Amino acid sequence: MDLQINKKNTIYFIGIGGIGMSGIALIMKNLGYNVLGSDLSKNSKILDQLKKKKIRIVFGHGTKAILKADIVVVSSAIQKNNKEFQLAKKNKIIVVKRADMLAHLINLKKNIIISGSHGKTTITSLISHLLQSNKFYPTIVNGGIINSLNSNASLGKGEWSVVEADESDGSFLKFKSIYSIVSNIDIEHMDYYKNFKNLIMSFENFLSKTPLLGKNVVCIDDKNLKYLTNKIKKKNFLTYGFCDQANLQCKNIRNIKMGMQFDVYVNLPNKKTKIKNIKIKLLGIHNILNVVAAVAIGLLLNISINKIKKSLLSFSGVQRRLTVVYRSKGTIIYDDYAHHPTEIKAVLQACRSNFKNKKIIAIFQPHRFSRMKTLYNQFKKSFYNANQVLICPVYSAGEKNNKFSLQKFCKDVISNSKTEVVQINNKNQIEVYLKKNLLSNEIIIAMGAGSISTWIRDISNRLKI
Repeated sequence: MDLQINKKNTIYFIGIGGIGMSGIALIMKNLGYNVLGSDLSKNSKILDQLKKKKIRIVFGHGTKAILKADIVVVSSAIQKNNKEFQLAKKNKIIVVKRADMLAHLINLKKNIIISGSHGKTTITSLISHLLQSNKFYPTIVNGGIINSLNSNASLGKGEWSVVEADESDGSFLKFKSIYSIVSNIDIEHMDYYKNFKNLIMSFENFLSKTPLLGKNVVCIDDKNLKYLTNKIKKKNFLTYGFCDQANLQCKNIRNIKMGMQFDVYVNLPNKKTKIKNIKIKLLGIHNILNVVAAVAIGLLLNISINKIKKSLLSFSGVQRRLTVVYRSKGTIIYDDYAHHPTEIKAVLQACRSNFKNKKIIAIFQPHRFSRMKTLYNQFKKSFYNANQVLICPVYSAGEKNNKFSLQKFCKDVISNSKTEVVQINNKNQIEVYLKKNLLSNEIIIAMGAGSISTWIRDISNRLKI
């Protein structure tokens, strides 16, 4: 969009505490703009980070602070009946969507755009770390807190930017890229796309926009991406995966202490080589694929293989991706963002492979009634690698219950995942259960995209006392 902004403008973010909104707010503050915003939360790690940068935050969406703004930024989560949004419209203040503002900021850079149904935050973090540690000084906008940065966004002085692009509302089509990465395409965000065909078409448009002299880096193991590589006429694809057809093929996977080791066979027209013994401090087959996507970018940017391997070994992870929040007497409690059946299965498989003789307890907080309805049959089969599952009430994210029964879901998980299930009604019941039942050598993974992260961190802090 044609948007004229100058440093004298005041930029106001409705819902500034969201992971996507906060990243853009931080970059605009670092560029010298006057930034403020509102949020329904009073306290969070993200809000603390914004306050440290002297960004003013007002509580709630009912104040008149928005009248000081020249430009208002909204995300797709902000409804049209939001009081601040209505006030901005009434006073004819320019309202810009989050994705348009991000596109305005980054489209003058050389962009590496990462999308896909699962893994994009980890891939964005890996590539950001790879470029940072090799002095590319990239601008970074991510969907999660990168541990080494302690932030989800960074303004870099270099010519490259690394951006996680959100497909949930189609906004990933707004960005120009040199390198586009798609990890996989899964049934997700049907509230926006209505059907899977529309989702596939959107990814086709995304990949078709990459210039011929750029590259589409895609996981060829994914049947939907394999279909698109054959369909799209521009043959600017670089593929990765476990299958023989991949340009970058993962082989010889070994578990090492709290991590993994593997090789990559590179098969390119101008380069055929073996990268031996890549070591990472991440768990799970899914993370090997995430890492190989980053290796592909490293090779495209002519970073030496030794430097790529060194950077990957020093990568310290992303918040809420198997983040350890408690460790005592062989028991570990993890906090994880998994909220889709594919993600739940991947996380539990990673833990089962690494902790073969330990009891695994999953604590799952379903996210959105619409997602539970669309993927119900997949969800009930997702927990077979857990010995026990504690299932919490649905985090509605503002949605109304569409006849979802938690009790029935618990019974269906028992019969389809062949595991023990405990129905949980609130946060306190989780704490009581863990205090009664934790002995030693258990692995507990709290999973979900709602309030479960705050719950498990609070509970873990009290278990430490």
